[in-house]
Formats: sequence, C-alpha cells, structure tokens
Amino acid sequence: MFEHVHVHPKFFYVKVFLALILLTALTTGVAYIDLGAFNTVAALVIAVFKASLVVLFFMHLKEQEGMTRVVIVAAVLWLAVFIVITLSDRFTRHWLPSNGPWESSAISAPKSE
Repeated sequence: MFEHVHVHPKFFYVKVFLALILLTALTTGVAYIDLGAFNTVAALVIAVFKASLVVLFFMHLKEQEGMTRVVIVAAVLWLAVFIVITLSDRFTRHWLPSNGPWESSAISAPKSE
C-alpha cells in the first residue's frame, strides 16, 4: 500500500542547486560570446541539462518506476515530433520559387497611366 520514500540529505540538494546556478551562469556567459546561429543551440543544450536535473532530482523521477517514466518519455518524444515538424517547415521553405511579395488584386489601388 505505501510506497518507499527516498530521502536524500540536504547537502545532495544543495549540490544540485549549485549545479543549476553554475549552468545558469554558463548560459549567461555563452550569451555574451558571438557564436552566430549556435548561440541558440548552446542555450538550449544547457537548458536541457538544467531541466533534466530538476526533473530527475527535485521531482524525484530518478526513484520513480513504471507509468511515470512512460509519461515523461512520451512527453519528450512528443516534443521531438513537434521540433522535427517545425524544422522541416523551416528548412524546406526555399524549395518553392518565389516571384516576389504577395499582392491581392482586390486591395491594390488602380494603376494610373
């Protein structure tokens, strides 16, 4: 009936908290370095590590079993599907020829000659 409760010492949580602070400082430091298009990639990679620490240790996913892990894995896979769909749209926009900006014939003013 009762689940086994995992108790960690306070120092363990302090170490995780300090790791989160260090990763936040790293994110801020990377923001000041010009990496071009990779600034966003670097920030997202660091954010994934921070989110993993929070989920694993503060939300106790590391000690969970069964359905909770399935739900978390399904959520991550669903996020990956959305990212793939978004990137496929972004990377294939240049495949179609563009004749210039779109204009509506109903809105355009009559041409004077």
